[in-house]
Amino acid sequence: MALTPIETTPKKRSYDVVIIGGAMLGSSVAWFLSNNPDFTGMILVVERDPTYQFAATSLTNSCIRQQFSTEINVRISQYGAQFVKNFQSHMGGDPRVPRPTLHSFGYLYLADTQAFADALRAAQTVQAACGAATRHMTRDEIAGAYPFYRLDDIIAGNHNLVDEGYFDGATLFDWWKRLARERGVEYCTNQVVAMTLNAAGTRVDSVTLQSGEVIACGTLVNASGTRAAATCRMAGIAIPVEPRKRFTFIFAAEKPLDRDLPLTIDPSGVHCRTDGAYYMAGCPPEVDPAVDPDDFAMDHDIWQEKVWPAVAARIPQFEAVKLINAWAGHYDYNTLDQNAIIGPHTQVANFMFVNGFSGHGFQQAPAMGRGLSELITYGRFRTLDLSAFGYGRIARGEPFLEAAII
Repeated sequence: MALTPIETTPKKRSYDVVIIGGAMLGSSVAWFLSNNPDFTGMILVVERDPTYQFAATSLTNSCIRQQFSTEINVRISQYGAQFVKNFQSHMGGDPRVPRPTLHSFGYLYLADTQAFADALRAAQTVQAACGAATRHMTRDEIAGAYPFYRLDDIIAGNHNLVDEGYFDGATLFDWWKRLARERGVEYCTNQVVAMTLNAAGTRVDSVTLQSGEVIACGTLVNASGTRAAATCRMAGIAIPVEPRKRFTFIFAAEKPLDRDLPLTIDPSGVHCRTDGAYYMAGCPPEVDPAVDPDDFAMDHDIWQEKVWPAVAARIPQFEAVKLINAWAGHYDYNTLDQNAIIGPHTQVANFMFVNGFSGHGFQQAPAMGRGLSELITYGRFRTLDLSAFGYGRIARGEPFLEAAII
């Protein structure tokens, strides 16, 4: 089916659902709603940058793991892995839709203190109870499986080789967006600059676009990533979400490893994994402030001063490497607890959040899109209960405690 070009002006002046942000999360919500036979409303997706050049969707490392310390986060990623592996089936068996591969080289958490080793063992117990294949490994077991590591300082580790690793998230995004549009979801290249609430302040009645149009909405979905807090302020709402830089480096090794490198989370805070014929490493900066959402300036000193030394110390074969590429991306960082915020505001009832993923957005997008579509259609979660991530905890200042944050 040929799609018409995306316009700047919406075709209508009223929609049942207006989604602000058309990248991975916004398009997930749009597709799940359009795929639900019980939802019959009109959907508008407002996206400010149709190239998605600087969206987390484009700059992500696109990984998935089940190694979380809370059951709900494990379940969210298990659904995500199942969705990736059965993507064409989920998309109605459409033969145009590709079958993405989930490259399960796994995550390997390395513990250099007894306290961290104990935390990994406790997390493995939670994961195993959910059916995950995570193993708690001794230093000798890690050395036997991956003899290239230097492990003098390591006590233990957790590793999972089932449904954990890298997937082509761009494929999911592209087809969610395409099939949503084929089913009547309207995308427009524009920007929401204001919102009008009803007299009681309990609903968003309309949004105003940068081009001047006023669009009435039944439900407003904030899927605006690192701009989520600014979107909230238009409705007089505050959330603790801010853009924070994360750095990614692609390098070639003079002596490549003889097997896949798990996504290794080093105690230094640096992580590294196989990336096709190359290797990918990343980390946060030593000082991690909020940044402007348009600031993607690269700090190349981090490679020389932090990343390469840590990688070479852990894997001596990487003492001779060549940097191939590097970029800065952003987390939509939830400063309260680094977990998602999903569902309605406690007072502005038709204002829906899907924000604050803090680096987990790609892997959690299938479950979050499905969950929010259920909430909009039925008024409740019907599959996974995502209420632990509701706005109420933000209003109370009560963090949802998840120990396995990278």
